[in-house]
Amino acid sequence: MKNIFAKIVALTIILTLFISCSNEQPEGNLQSKVADKKEVKKNSHNSNSTTKQARLASNKNPHDGHKEHMEQSPDRIKVAPPKVEDVGDGTELAVIKSTKGTMVVEFFPDIAPLHVANFKNLAKAGFYDGTTFHRVLPGFVMQGGDPNTLDSNPNNDGQGGPGYGVTAEFNPTPHEKGILSMARSSDPNSGGSQFFICLGRAAHLDNKYTVFGKVIKGMDIVEKIGTVRRDPSQKHDRNLPAVRMDEVTVIKRSELDKVK
Repeated sequence: MKNIFAKIVALTIILTLFISCSNEQPEGNLQSKVADKKEVKKNSHNSNSTTKQARLASNKNPHDGHKEHMEQSPDRIKVAPPKVEDVGDGTELAVIKSTKGTMVVEFFPDIAPLHVANFKNLAKAGFYDGTTFHRVLPGFVMQGGDPNTLDSNPNNDGQGGPGYGVTAEFNPTPHEKGILSMARSSDPNSGGSQFFICLGRAAHLDNKYTVFGKVIKGMDIVEKIGTVRRDPSQKHDRNLPAVRMDEVTVIKRSELDKVK
């Protein structure tokens, strides 16, 4: 009888231990699953973060780091901020004489009067004379109008201006080859003196940058300048010679035929 009782006790102990071990195993698996889930979530987050960063990099504004910051360049011609009435004769043209040749631009005062007035005021004051197209990206844009390009330091190219900003006048005019548009920083109203001429279609700039004119004569010169790559953001590009604007003037449309 005692032997039977001892066997029953021993069997009870064995069953208790088995059940206890059996109950612990799912908890261990659950923890493992939670850990795996956290790891998967972490990896997914990292992957999404990497993908987002890559997407942001691919969509990076092409003018970042090379735009008007409204900084008054030292010892430079001072011009007052434009007013709409400064537009004057809306049919007037701008003549840009560069070391590669001459280009003629017509303005769009109906859709961007402040920007037209601003460019004309700066040109008439001689603000652009001697500055360069400091940033040229073939197939995209050629950007100029920074008074900092007059000094001997290529590191500050793209950071200068007249010391004021022009209120944005975004419009639906597409950024196509030959279009004249205003460069700016992340602030929509930060455009000053720097402008760019499109070397090709740039749809992602539409309604985000102010179009205020287009080249009507000298597109062959635009194409010629457009092959001279130069980007101040690239150290090896800074010392490459930039195309200079010897003189930028405003003329009557009736004088167009006299432009060589």
